[in-house]
Amino acid sequence: MTQRIAFIGGGNMAGAIIGGLIKQGISPRLIDVVEPLAETREALKNRFGLQPRAEAGDFLSASDMVIWAVKPQVFKQVALAAAPYTAQALHLSVAAGIPSHSIAQWLGSERIVRAMPNTPALIGKGISGLFARAAVTSADKDWVGQVMATTGEFLWLDQEELLNAVIAVSGSGPAYMFYLMEAMTTGGTEMGLSREQAHQLTVATFIGAGELAKASSEPPKVLRQQVTSAGGTTFAAIASMEDDDMQALLINAMYAARQRAVELAAEFGAA
Repeated sequence: MTQRIAFIGGGNMAGAIIGGLIKQGISPRLIDVVEPLAETREALKNRFGLQPRAEAGDFLSASDMVIWAVKPQVFKQVALAAAPYTAQALHLSVAAGIPSHSIAQWLGSERIVRAMPNTPALIGKGISGLFARAAVTSADKDWVGQVMATTGEFLWLDQEELLNAVIAVSGSGPAYMFYLMEAMTTGGTEMGLSREQAHQLTVATFIGAGELAKASSEPPKVLRQQVTSAGGTTFAAIASMEDDDMQALLINAMYAARQRAVELAAEFGAA
């Protein structure tokens, strides 16, 4: 890549993408960052050799792509401040809940792509849902794909509202996994294992199950049934979960996540 990329916001997700881009061979000299927090600017400087700025300015006029990695609560304010310098750029937003039509209006550009990544992107193992507005060209989409591939897998969506479902499934999904891991670690400790042993067993089980699901052509239901012998230990555990209707509880939690994304859009994404 020889194009210039600017990041508005220099937090964890920006850092994950920047790290991936540099590993791909892009020069730190081609990366600009606008980050108001001095501590975060210093961390980016030390980690990547960047020269982050505290606020938007003329330097953004050289940007071919601007990646928006800011919180929904401040997106509009920051976008309006940067808009005079970024009309020429392709825009990629990784902010949850903010609709592309509002971003387009704030920035005065229709070349908008929205992405919903998740935190495993921090180690290059994430997955992102992507949506592009009509003005985004196939070449633009290819470039976005190159950028997002630095954080893991990605898939394109034809309908923007499906990004809220992506948030519910994979955006918030790591927290569901960590919540289950927390419970399994606690349960193992209560049964006599040390916390370190229970943690090691739990983490390895999640990684192994995930890799098995990825490698197998069978759906999770079949994989689960293959582990569950009638009258066995797993059968007893699954029966207990079904008595508590755990699947319904998890699905309800996912709907709550999707609803919060809708609320964020209404609260902070009004054009």
